[in-house]
Amino acid sequence: MEVRQDVVDILSGFALFADLTTPELENIVQTFGEVYFSEGERVIRQGLTATGFYVIVDGTALIRVDGKDRTKLRPGDYFGEISCLLGESPTADIVAERPLRCLVLAPTALEEFLIAHPHVMYRVLQGEARKLRTTTRWLS
Repeated sequence: MEVRQDVVDILSGFALFADLTTPELENIVQTFGEVYFSEGERVIRQGLTATGFYVIVDGTALIRVDGKDRTKLRPGDYFGEISCLLGESPTADIVAERPLRCLVLAPTALEEFLIAHPHVMYRVLQGEARKLRTTTRWLS
């Protein structure tokens, strides 16, 4: 399979993958699928089955909880990990604000991927801590 070098170059600039070598990034590009969403299209639906772990390559998306926009996601941001890890329904919609290009990993493959890439797992854990802090602020 041919490695999409443009995606490898983009990923190398994302904090999530900052500790990975070029061969590791190339492996990620081969492991993940690539998906596109039109402006306004829902990527993940609140309350429905988890569809995967997504990393935004290009475009922006909105996190929408109970119809209320909470925050914007940009290239380098990721989503869907909580539903994949817990095996539970998403607690928010993710809606493409602009045309969206993402890498996606099946829910069943996320645990194995994170164990194989401990630096990425640590960065995801840091991201979860930030999300918890933000959610606590929303609720107060």
